[in-house]
This record gives sequence, C-alpha cells and structure tokens, in this order.
Amino acid sequence: MIRVAVANQKGGVGKTTTAINLATALAAIGWKVLLVDLDPQGNASTGLGIGQAQREKSSYDVLIGDATIAEAVVATKVPRLDLLPATVDLSGAEVEMASIDGRTHRLLQAFDEAPQGRWDVCLLDCPPSLGLLTVNALVASRQLLVPLQCEFFALEGLSQLLQTVERIRVAFNPDLSILGVALTMFDRRNNLSQQVAEDVRACLGSAVFDTVIPRNVRLSEAPSHGLPALIYDLKCPGSEAYLKLAREIMARLPRIAAEAA
Repeated sequence: MIRVAVANQKGGVGKTTTAINLATALAAIGWKVLLVDLDPQGNASTGLGIGQAQREKSSYDVLIGDATIAEAVVATKVPRLDLLPATVDLSGAEVEMASIDGRTHRLLQAFDEAPQGRWDVCLLDCPPSLGLLTVNALVASRQLLVPLQCEFFALEGLSQLLQTVERIRVAFNPDLSILGVALTMFDRRNNLSQQVAEDVRACLGSAVFDTVIPRNVRLSEAPSHGLPALIYDLKCPGSEAYLKLAREIMARLPRIAAEAA
C-alpha cells in the first residue's frame, strides 16, 4: 500500500478538500483507497458524510493502541473508499502520547499490523500544524503531497515544512520524499496568485504539479452536504481540476510503487 501524507502547517489552504477529492478520484478509477483523518476537527470525516454516531472507533483509538486500523475504518458512500475517521479526542492525543515509547512511530506500527492488500493507496489528512500527529503521518508515509495556497506567505510556510521533512528524513524515515506540490485557491483575476505560482515553480521546478486548483464556491459547498465535490458537482471547475490533478498523481504513483517493491 502506497501511503501519502497530505500536509501543510498552514490552515485554510485546501488540504482537506484536496485529500477528500483526490481519494474520491482514485477510488473512481478502481483503486482501493483508505483516507486517514488525523485532524481533531474531523473535517475529512464530515466532508464524506460520516457523522459522529458512525465514529465508534477513530484514528485516536488507533494511535493510543485501543483499536487496530481494520477495527476502526468505516465505509463511505464512495465505492472502494474507506475512511479512518477522526474525533475531537485527537486534540489531546499529543499530550497522552508524550510519555509513550516510540510515540513518533505509533501510526507506522498500526499500518504494519493492517491487512495486506486491502487498500492500494492511503491518503493521510494531517492537522494544520507540525506537531506529533503530523510527525506520525510523515514517519508512516513514503510520500508527501503539499497543497499550497496561492497567497503571499505561501513560500515562507513551505520552507518551514520542507525543513521539518528533512528532519524527519534524517531522524526517522529516510524514504520520505515529496510527491508534489499542488497549487490551490488560484484566482486568475488576481496578479498575486499568478506571481506566487511563478515563484513556487521557479523554486521547486517539476515538483509542482501542472494542474492548479481554482477558487470555486462549489468546492466550499460540497462538505456541508457530506459529499466530495466530485459527486456534488462533477462539472464545476474545482472538480474538473481535481480530476486532472489525480491523473498527474497517478502518473507518478506507479513509479513509486515499483521503487517500493
């Protein structure tokens, strides 16, 4: 199973929207997908229509050792897409894990015990911070996908994230690498969006995906209906952009899978 962390320590960059819609797109083409919600806000869970009553076990229970991944996952409305949901209990998980041996590897250990072959790819939706929850995701993943909002402080935040990735690589996970950077909330009417996109491409080159995700009201509306945007409105510009981004990611993943074999 290929594991991809979707992370950015800045909030409001379209991280959860990206995780939900890419997971949906990959499931739609026939892959068996697991989406792991590691954000105490549980937005990925809500955005897929999984209410609190359906979250008997969660990623919190997995991290503290009270449940396995197989015991905690729930099926979503999207065929071939499973979810490891989140609850507000995650907000205290970092404090609880502080005294546990191997606290940075709790999620990796859970994946080692998960059923082999049940899923082809796993996307891990991280909280908007570089705390222990995100560290667990980076230790457990082989690849990092970075949603990056096209706004003024984007490069500064990206620099901090890349420094953290390098520390994780040196200390815990030498196989961790950047799958790509996805530019989000792009406004073609705004010269700043264009300038940020050009700066990021000049800095990171081919690591930046060609597809950019536009600002789109339908992307914002979809979670309130408990649906991915690709199901809520397949023809909206946001959904079409995520389908294109999914195709770009798919072109990179087979090579990654071959390297992991």
